[in-house]
Amino acid sequence: MKVDERAGDTVWRDRAIERSTRNARERAAKRVQQFLDAAREVIAAKASTEFTVQEVVDQSKQSVRSFYQYFDSKHELLLVLFEEEMGIAVARIREATADGDPLNRLERVVLMLYDLCAPGRVSDQPLFAEFAQRLLVDHPEEVVAAYAPATEYVAEIVELIGQQGLLREGRPRRLAAIVLQTATVTAGRSTGVRQPITGEEVWQFCLHAIVPDHKLS
Repeated sequence: MKVDERAGDTVWRDRAIERSTRNARERAAKRVQQFLDAAREVIAAKASTEFTVQEVVDQSKQSVRSFYQYFDSKHELLLVLFEEEMGIAVARIREATADGDPLNRLERVVLMLYDLCAPGRVSDQPLFAEFAQRLLVDHPEEVVAAYAPATEYVAEIVELIGQQGLLREGRPRRLAAIVLQTATVTAGRSTGVRQPITGEEVWQFCLHAIVPDHKLS
């Protein structure tokens, strides 16, 4: 009977394979980050998300073939960037709104999200002003994942407001989604008009949408 020499202790063999795959992942992560950094530089230089894959490839000093090893398309690259930027933005919003009454915290969150997504205000990031709006129209199924960090934080605060007995009847997370979409979508579409909707108007709308008037008096 032939004995399979690999059937015994394979600890060192497994470690060798693990080391090899770990090194490959690290190289892949480095190359992906180079593409992401290059895309950020191109977006900053053009002040727009209207760029070509070739421009990103040239800026990264890598190849087109390498780009398509990691990204299916320019859209996927933008989606990765958007998720990263949203995560960074929400971390800052969490830090700035960690304390206070839940309604006051929610007001600050709404105003910060409005400023973040309104072109030419606090953020000049075209990922929020341009890409996010196209994402809502062309790829609504991807909005849930892209906005997940913001959705979770707004929902946390809305649930606290619910615990105070202030919410209208309905599901707190559904009300949170309404607040989030109202703030971000309105901000993105309030530019270039004669009388743009302000962040304070958006907050007042959200406030009365989730809290009955008699509980505000």
